[in-house]
Amino acid sequence: MIVKNYFKALLLRGITKKKNIEFDVKNSSKVLMLRYDRIGDMVITTPVFRELKKSYPNIEINVLASQANHMILKNNPYIDNIYLNNKNNIFLDLPILFKLRKKKIDVCFEFDHSVVRHAIIRLKIINPKKVISVEKTGRYGLHGSKLQIYDYYTEKPKDNHFRDIWLATLKPFNVIPESKRYNIFCDELQKNKAINFLSQYSNKILIGVNLQGAVKGKKIHYIELMDICEGLYNINSNIQIIILSTPKKEQSVKEMIINMRLDYVSIAYRTNNILDASALIDNLHLIITPDTAIAHIASTFNIPVITIHENNDESYKLFAPTSDLNRTVFSTNSKSLEGFSVESILVHANDLMKLIKSER
Repeated sequence: MIVKNYFKALLLRGITKKKNIEFDVKNSSKVLMLRYDRIGDMVITTPVFRELKKSYPNIEINVLASQANHMILKNNPYIDNIYLNNKNNIFLDLPILFKLRKKKIDVCFEFDHSVVRHAIIRLKIINPKKVISVEKTGRYGLHGSKLQIYDYYTEKPKDNHFRDIWLATLKPFNVIPESKRYNIFCDELQKNKAINFLSQYSNKILIGVNLQGAVKGKKIHYIELMDICEGLYNINSNIQIIILSTPKKEQSVKEMIINMRLDYVSIAYRTNNILDASALIDNLHLIITPDTAIAHIASTFNIPVITIHENNDESYKLFAPTSDLNRTVFSTNSKSLEGFSVESILVHANDLMKLIKSER
């Protein structure tokens, strides 16, 4: 393994060598952001796009996004062009990467905080004048500072939220963020659909429950859901619980709700994409979720949220919800949600519902 890592490190050092180009990033006309991962990562990167565009209105902001997260950028006035990338198959991405190379990008922002081979290969093909990234931890025994392809590293302070770590990549542009809020732009059709659906539950406290995260193991099981729903109703009977679901899980969620036989629990209308779901979340009063992406969407609209998180303090600090009213319940396992306390969720829900009721 040591020998294998040595040759990987040697290869990466070799392919990342480049000639230094004298160029002030503040003179950039075109930048490219590499953000082809999950939905939540894209949500908490949106302040970077906005704050750069506000400081440099004439700069062209391009984003290399993924099939999973690109919808978060739809209708975003701070983005000029969106390109789709397949993280797991660089050969399929070659046409897009060479198209980006022809654009003659001035600066690439690469948000990985460790040495990642596929990101390095993409940067080599795109060939920007300068590359900005987050301070990188070592991999294959190789620290990021040994890779010449990166021109600027910004700090990754301990205990900082990823939102702040990624906003710090704007320092070479001398951008001081005016706001750290996230941006999601739903259209009027999506907004009206959410409002019309929820109008049947007028004067009730609307609680959205998301059952599953993108990461395997982040899930609320049926028995836990029953206990949560019955506990919420015992706290306040003037509620309607809306179960959020993807189209793929819709049938199984419907069957689950039928088996529960609780008239104050219903499934949401079909949300075909993340903006449909965002419009619905924006009109709820409280969200309960094991998924950080849903927590970030709730935070975008400052909706009170209760998150369920594995027993990992470092991970929590990086991805914590940012709604003014937020609570988190931790599991007993550092890698899964096994052993989280339903009772703790209900205690937090009772607290938040009192605050919500007083505000209404």
